[in-house]
Amino acid sequence: MIPEVAVSNRDKAYALLEADANKILKLIKVQMDNLTMPQCPLYEEVLDTQMFGLSREIDFAVRLNLVSEEAGKALLENLERQLNVLHEAAQKS
Repeated sequence: MIPEVAVSNRDKAYALLEADANKILKLIKVQMDNLTMPQCPLYEEVLDTQMFGLSREIDFAVRLNLVSEEAGKALLENLERQLNVLHEAAQKS
């Protein structure tokens, strides 16, 4: 049986990672809506930097056994899907 504290820390770790993923999504949406288009090097640099940072956070949480590798991968894939939807919508406008 897993101690309640460990479960709580796992829940908190995942919630923090999920919140960071949502911040990235909001940042990119604001950037696309107000500042630059997806073809802009600034957009690409911000996106790459933010995604790299989140992937490092996830790797760290996985190494601490706070988040499963599958859950971390799913979180990144979900964010990438949402960003692709934003990117496609921007291309159509």
